[in-house]
Amino acid sequence: MLEKRYDKRVEKKLQKDWQRENLYSFNKKSRKIFSIDTPPPYPSGRPWHSGAAAHYSQIDMIARTARMQGEDVYFPIGIDRNGLPVELYTETKYKVKLQETPRERFIELCSHALDDLEQEMLQIMRDMGMSCNFSEHYRTDSAEYRALTQATFIELWNHDLVYEATRPSNYCIDCGTTIADAEIVYEELPTELVYVKFKVKETGEDITIATTRPELLCSCQIIMVNPTDARHKNIAGKHAIVPIYNSEVRIIAHPYAKPEFGTGIAMMCSYGDYADVRFFRELKLREIIAINPDGRMNEKAEKYAGLSVKEARKAIIKDLEEGGIIKKKEKIMHRTPICERSKTPIEIISMKEYYLKQLQFLPKIKEFAKKMIFLPAQHRQILLDWISSVNIDWPISRRRYYGTEIPIWYCKRCGKANLPKQGNYWQPWRQKAPFKKCASCGSTVGFVGDKRTFDTWMDSSISPLFISKYEKDRGFFKRVFPNTIRPQGKEIIRTWLYYTLLRCYQLTKKCAFKHAWIMGWGVDEKGEKMSKSKGNIIDPIPLLERYGGDAFRLWAASEASLGSDFRCSETRIEGASKFLIKLWNVSRFISGFKHKTKATKANLAVLDKWIILELNNLIAECLEGYKNFNFFIPANAVRNFVWNIFAPHYIELAKTRAYSKDNSALYALHECLKTVLILLAPIAPFITDCIYRKVYKKSVHKQRFPKIRKKFKMPFKTQDIIELNSRIWKMKKDKGLSLRSEVDKMEIPKKLKCIEQDIKSAHNIKKIIWC
Repeated sequence: MLEKRYDKRVEKKLQKDWQRENLYSFNKKSRKIFSIDTPPPYPSGRPWHSGAAAHYSQIDMIARTARMQGEDVYFPIGIDRNGLPVELYTETKYKVKLQETPRERFIELCSHALDDLEQEMLQIMRDMGMSCNFSEHYRTDSAEYRALTQATFIELWNHDLVYEATRPSNYCIDCGTTIADAEIVYEELPTELVYVKFKVKETGEDITIATTRPELLCSCQIIMVNPTDARHKNIAGKHAIVPIYNSEVRIIAHPYAKPEFGTGIAMMCSYGDYADVRFFRELKLREIIAINPDGRMNEKAEKYAGLSVKEARKAIIKDLEEGGIIKKKEKIMHRTPICERSKTPIEIISMKEYYLKQLQFLPKIKEFAKKMIFLPAQHRQILLDWISSVNIDWPISRRRYYGTEIPIWYCKRCGKANLPKQGNYWQPWRQKAPFKKCASCGSTVGFVGDKRTFDTWMDSSISPLFISKYEKDRGFFKRVFPNTIRPQGKEIIRTWLYYTLLRCYQLTKKCAFKHAWIMGWGVDEKGEKMSKSKGNIIDPIPLLERYGGDAFRLWAASEASLGSDFRCSETRIEGASKFLIKLWNVSRFISGFKHKTKATKANLAVLDKWIILELNNLIAECLEGYKNFNFFIPANAVRNFVWNIFAPHYIELAKTRAYSKDNSALYALHECLKTVLILLAPIAPFITDCIYRKVYKKSVHKQRFPKIRKKFKMPFKTQDIIELNSRIWKMKKDKGLSLRSEVDKMEIPKKLKCIEQDIKSAHNIKKIIWC
């Protein structure tokens, strides 16, 4: 018989047992492999919140489900140690600034800053019972990983898919680098809409233009009115004088000007937003860049040079007001593009960057998006919408330190780019060029290394290639790639999922995955997404210490259906732990009886046939959920079966026969217990394995999912039994009787006569009146 209480400390022992037994071994030579491109998480500051931890616990459920379906599961785990979040965390932790710290020193600080966080993150995964290969976990900042990123870049360069260009780009002043469209989010932020008076040169009349960016007056190059707007037809074709700067610009008729916004007149500056960029390109206007990469106005702003954007805006509004040039001001909420990482508004600045061609591949990526199996299906649209919105190539170079370096040296004579051979990890900013002669001009004068790094998604987007040993082990790669499944959050569909599909197709001409498994956000009790900036994070470490890994996992699985946001709270996790206590108590009762392994349809009692029929329904429901890796379904189905049917109704009715060692009852009890443990094993791996080992002398994680047994025809329904038991228990309670008190007589539906003896024994009824 099992111990009286389940001790969650057994989870630590089981972890060691699993490791010693090599329980989750993977057959590398298997012909058919179930491969998981597990998201390498960012150790960019603690705590790793409970929503993220819940996500990874469910990824482990995917692996365990596949094993119990007979698959050879390849489940690598990595840590993402590149990019802006790492640098921002380092700056905060050590109170340094990237631009003010020697590069070698800053890189060293980044590496050290991550080590403790990485170990904590891996320990959380272990405490949650994850069955990935911890002994060979990878890092995206390792020389091996970065070498592959550089090798893929060189391969794409050789296929003419990379080019350098100077063009307006999203620029984060706080991060100090260009960022891609996918790294931008939009927020409604308060700002001032300023109504500024311009003079029409030809007539001397005033026209008023409403703008949220008066600091960009110096870069105004054209003014637009809508051709259908009768208010302004007379000024189209004339010229306007820009206040303060007295520059002369054309006034043109164009449908972009919105009659309903402001005064219906719009000014185009370089660059207030991407509409400005489009029109400057379309109308071949000369750009005037007034904001430097440090976020300060330059000499083009004249008297405002050296001021930050906010300072310049405040100063120019003051000067315009004093000159009587402002007609009015309005407080409005403005949809503002902000950097996803720093949470500050971006600027659009012309920068010389490397670009990866992507526009020509969009039709193919869209085709993949439509063919891939999305779980759940509705999240496919996020990817399709993003693909449809992409209209420029991907800027992949960044002006940061902690990332994979762009492997290029430039000839000191002709300035042309020279790239090394693939295979090594190159650091051009600190290494001499691995060649003596320029490939373009033949000069031996020397080379200058590029100092930039790649966008972190250049690294992350090759994770399926790295884990599949691309260009390293062709036999293994052929068996593992495309990967079976990509599990990830919905917020990075437009980045990680999209960029991975793009890059892997460019390199292999294949779709990287067969399935995309998308999880929702972990939210707080108010329904708001958990984030460090909001301060609403729930740390998983004390929860795991208090309730154990199984309670945490069961909560994660049972909280919301796949793809939906789920609420995080200790109360909900505590509720999951109460069910595990119930499961232990049920298992302890059954473990006191000898396991009867054989029974036939002929010699099963009617009550036992009924519970086996209910067990069939449970198996069918659970397998349907596991088929789609939707753990909400089996978690709640098992919980409902044990708590609401098996324990209160079947066990109470069959208990007398069990104590008398009735073969049919013992068979049914153990069949239900074994099946429940197997069905719950992917979700709660510790307690199910502990019970299975003690009662059945094997690991539950070596078992396959059960098959549905033959069905029985029953003269009654489950609800009939529930209603009967509930009625009798209520009657005794209302009369102040104990549940074991004798009942002289009781009216019971005739259809339950087939389980008469079980009813009499369970409720201590002397006489039944059938009705």
